[in-house]
Amino acid sequence: MMHTSVVGCRLNLGVLFNGLLVAVIAALLWQYSKLREHATMIEEELHMAQRSQEFTHTNIDYHLALQALHEDGTRMVCSSKMHTDRICRFEYLCYCTEGDEFVFFHSNASIMVPNLGSRRFQPALLDMSSVEDHNTQYFNFLELPTAALKFLSKPVFVPDVTLIFNRFNPDNIMHVFHDDLLPAFYTMKLYSDLDERARLMFMEGWGKGQYFDLYRLLSSKQPLLKDQLKDFGKLICFTKSYVGVSKMTTWYQYGFVQPQGPKANILVSGNEIRQFSEAFMVKMNITRKEEVEKDVGNVRDESEKDGYIVVFSRLTTRLIVNEAELIIALAQEFKMKVFKVSLEEQSFPSIVQVISGASILVSIHGAQLITSLFLPRGAVVVELFPFAINPEQYAPYKTLATLPGMDLYYFSWRNTKKENTVTHPDRPWEQGGIAHLEKEEQERILASKQVSRHKCCRNPEWLFRIYQDTLVDIPSLLDVVREGMKTRQSFKKSKPASIIHPGKVRETQCQTSVQATDKAQLIISWQIPWNLKYLKVKEVTYEVWIQEEGENTYMPHIIQQQNYTFSENIKPFITYLVWVRCIFNNNLLGPFADVLLCRT
Repeated sequence: MMHTSVVGCRLNLGVLFNGLLVAVIAALLWQYSKLREHATMIEEELHMAQRSQEFTHTNIDYHLALQALHEDGTRMVCSSKMHTDRICRFEYLCYCTEGDEFVFFHSNASIMVPNLGSRRFQPALLDMSSVEDHNTQYFNFLELPTAALKFLSKPVFVPDVTLIFNRFNPDNIMHVFHDDLLPAFYTMKLYSDLDERARLMFMEGWGKGQYFDLYRLLSSKQPLLKDQLKDFGKLICFTKSYVGVSKMTTWYQYGFVQPQGPKANILVSGNEIRQFSEAFMVKMNITRKEEVEKDVGNVRDESEKDGYIVVFSRLTTRLIVNEAELIIALAQEFKMKVFKVSLEEQSFPSIVQVISGASILVSIHGAQLITSLFLPRGAVVVELFPFAINPEQYAPYKTLATLPGMDLYYFSWRNTKKENTVTHPDRPWEQGGIAHLEKEEQERILASKQVSRHKCCRNPEWLFRIYQDTLVDIPSLLDVVREGMKTRQSFKKSKPASIIHPGKVRETQCQTSVQATDKAQLIISWQIPWNLKYLKVKEVTYEVWIQEEGENTYMPHIIQQQNYTFSENIKPFITYLVWVRCIFNNNLLGPFADVLLCRT
């Protein structure tokens, strides 16, 4: 019994000791956890500050940035009334990686111009791409009070000035240039702080794509992809950013609303395209052959006076079946060197190096023809179209080549022989296959001789025909190239100046006289525009509009001299409104001078 009680006492003392030990350990663990929590908080703040500096060598005071976000919130000022033309400048626009939402933090100091309320969702604040009003490219943001920041992860700050937009299709070289690079290049020229040190942020969610190196040429800093933001934190705040890109450089619409074709109101000329291409050639360390020869004083051999021909080759789809024979025929017919280039086999800079000195570019219809923007002035573009494809309906490269000041000569060739085409009905639908269609629809497509006009993007007849391979009828193609060569020979090598419009006519005056109760005269005179005396203009005319006060119609007149007496349909005792403007070379219109009020 005694033994049992002693053991029981020992057990009770052990339990007591263990209980005290657990309590002490628990207290120590609690204290440790608090210290650890504090250390973790300090470590997290330090980590966030370090993360925010990883974007740039420019130091940022993390606590000052955080204070500015809390006190000032987000600030936004946008251009334009319409979402399709709008670009917005933000201070402290944030992005939540977990929610995949941009966040506008409201404080008493926040600014939102325009303040659209719910109209911001009709349909969006702006387009993130240069492709107009596409519902996959809309931008908007979530709104929160700055008080919500205490419940969110600590923000990481991007101190760089950032241009945020969507690439439309980074795997297609035509879209890369037309939709992304040109718009971004001129957007960066629009705002002085979007310079070489600015950061590009792509939010469409694509991977780098095969042409990512071309995007790198826009800035000295590595562009960021949407997926990379997750590596930096849960809440990313851009200290200063611009969202959206200018559409002013785009010349083509892809058929989302109506069949594809040139934009209704093209706002870019060849001059701006060439400024861009020259800048990109410099960034790729490419110098045109003619410039090198000029610098070193070389004189071309007589056999090279017409330059050389470039043939674009495709290796997987839309093949030129007799490509080798075509290259030999071109070389023999025109006594010129012929170079073959291919996006699949060569680097893009090496292709541009060749194209930048070419006299003629020959290619089947396709994205590779966007490289024609690097051709020298006076070059010829010959675009080949497969059977049943009407060149007039698919004209992005014709539109580019014929922009004023681009100085390229465009010609198209079309396969009109059905027997000279190789179709691929069993391919996947996106490569032109039609095996998935009803038999009746397949037969209709096979019997069709021309693809009807259609909208983008999955028309099976269009895909079937555009992915055909073509056996080129060489004699008929050589005829087209000959025509191009004849046209090219008339090109003057001197670089043309930018297109210059006339200024206002000056010192407009009117005198009146009344000859009878039903007859009167207006004598209108003016001085030439101020800039005319500094220009060599072949033809100068003047347009005069005369409108009776209170009427909606006017009488237009085109005259040569600087004063003129108008008597036809001029009535006595009437007030006339008169406008005068100058016109250079029949089509370069100047502004109207201030309206004249003339009382007969």
